[in-house]
Amino acid sequence: MKISIRGDKIEVTKAIKEHIEEKISKLDKYFENSEEIKCNVIIRVKNNNQTVEVTIPTSRFTIRSEESHNDLYAAVDLIIDKLERQIRKNKTRLKKIYKSVPEFEMNLDYEGLEEPEEKIVKRKNIISKPMDEEEAIMQMELLNHDFFAFKNLDENCVSVLYLRKDGSYGIMNVK
Repeated sequence: MKISIRGDKIEVTKAIKEHIEEKISKLDKYFENSEEIKCNVIIRVKNNNQTVEVTIPTSRFTIRSEESHNDLYAAVDLIIDKLERQIRKNKTRLKKIYKSVPEFEMNLDYEGLEEPEEKIVKRKNIISKPMDEEEAIMQMELLNHDFFAFKNLDENCVSVLYLRKDGSYGIMNVK
């Protein structure tokens, strides 16, 4: 795999680069022609947290993950585990979709742990009164949830309010 490592407010030393390359090379087994796949790694530092972001674009989809930790090497280890879990979790889904595609980059016949099939374990019907975004924020905080779906009065649509990692809010409108 071709690995591009870039540091944002941090110098990428030889030791860091070697550690990242060694860990990311573990992902080669999941790709047919791994030497043609490009992997982008961005390392950011904010206060005591080191954030590692890995993006692997393929011709059909993109695998991406981000992990923060106060130890850079631990963040790299965590992100590799996370990426492997993502690939294994979606292995059967990818097989169904791309089994007849001739130039598919993934090696879906690797030996390894099989993740259980995903199943919806709970369905919930909600009745939501129309409200503005401020009321939705209040409702979400009162419920102590990370997201809240509601009928948005301001946008005249269904919206999903969510709590971002940085503590601010985001909103998605379904029109």
